[in-house]
Amino acid sequence: MGRSRLKFWIPFLILLAIVATGPFVWLPAIGAALVRDEGPAKADMAVVLAGDWWGKRMLFAADLVRQGYVPAVLVSGPPFYDVHESDIAIQFAVRKGYPAEWFVGLPNDALSTREESRVVLDELKRRGARSFLLVTSSYHTARSARIYRAAMRHAGGGPDLRVVAAPDQFFRVDGWWKTREGSKIFFFEWSKTIATALGK
Repeated sequence: MGRSRLKFWIPFLILLAIVATGPFVWLPAIGAALVRDEGPAKADMAVVLAGDWWGKRMLFAADLVRQGYVPAVLVSGPPFYDVHESDIAIQFAVRKGYPAEWFVGLPNDALSTREESRVVLDELKRRGARSFLLVTSSYHTARSARIYRAAMRHAGGGPDLRVVAAPDQFFRVDGWWKTREGSKIFFFEWSKTIATALGK
């Protein structure tokens, strides 16, 4: 085979290999880029971010109290049909058998994770918290970590932070593209990630 033909076939074979292995290599990799799970550790408080309509974040945080990692959970919640999401989330956890005294509601009007970070960090400062576990859905962890750490840098410091991923019933790194809901979550979270990177 001549050199000119070899120059043609090598890029073609590389492209073919990328296309053939895409579903097995690239799709999980770009899904995994959304996730940052630092695991639980002892802290002054857990913080549950708003935006989970199924209660997975809430119950995961409640189990952190049960396991002795934190003494209480700060529950963020913007308005939702004239009721704050934090109130609904706490009621949900109580119905599931968790003591109401484990939870502290933080009603707010935040419209984004960035706005929510300011409210949450102000409240943690007011409470004198030196450390906290940021609990959110797995696909939301990487973006949330960047936003909260940037907010603390901008403020000149803040409590120690560990991001803890709550499992999501629709998004899985190794199969998000297999379901409509998983694909929607992936698309919207990457859109928000890009918007955040652009300062939006």
